[in-house]
Amino acid sequence: MAILKIARMGHPALRWPTEPVSDPTAPEIRRLVADMIETMYDAPGIGLAATQVHVPKRVVVFYVPERRADGAAGTAGGAQPLTVLINPVIEPLGEETDSMLEACLSVPGFTGLVPRFRRVRYTGIGLEGEPIDRVAEGFHARVVQHECDHLDGILYPMRIVDMSTFGFAEEVHREHAAAASEIEAE
Repeated sequence: MAILKIARMGHPALRWPTEPVSDPTAPEIRRLVADMIETMYDAPGIGLAATQVHVPKRVVVFYVPERRADGAAGTAGGAQPLTVLINPVIEPLGEETDSMLEACLSVPGFTGLVPRFRRVRYTGIGLEGEPIDRVAEGFHARVVQHECDHLDGILYPMRIVDMSTFGFAEEVHREHAAAASEIEAE
């Protein structure tokens, strides 16, 4: 296994069209996934798309840690184990959206308020060739949408509606913490 170089915003690898994986169980895909997982944990991150490591294939890896889960473990919004998703397809379930601050390993040091569908269904293929068909909501849905956007050349800043919410993470988080303190004091 190896730690791979993560492309940063502006690099053409993040705009490449991605190709479906014809054999999810192929040795080169297994190596890619192992390296992506090691890279994601090293970064540290909770998701990574193949395009972020300069590979134009439709592959993402992600997990939802308990501290970020919106629901009980094992539910659509709960903590999720490490997932390998090959050739993913996302279908929104309803029109309801939520806006939350997002960050990205390809846009280091920045964050912005991004609207995403609250509930989605995603399908794809796992590393053993097994079909994956899940419903996700809350943060779980957000992570899947974020990672799959990479496969279509979309970075989260492209989804920000109000660019005044985009900035250095340290500054934006400080502003949000101050605003939350003011609300609590009222």
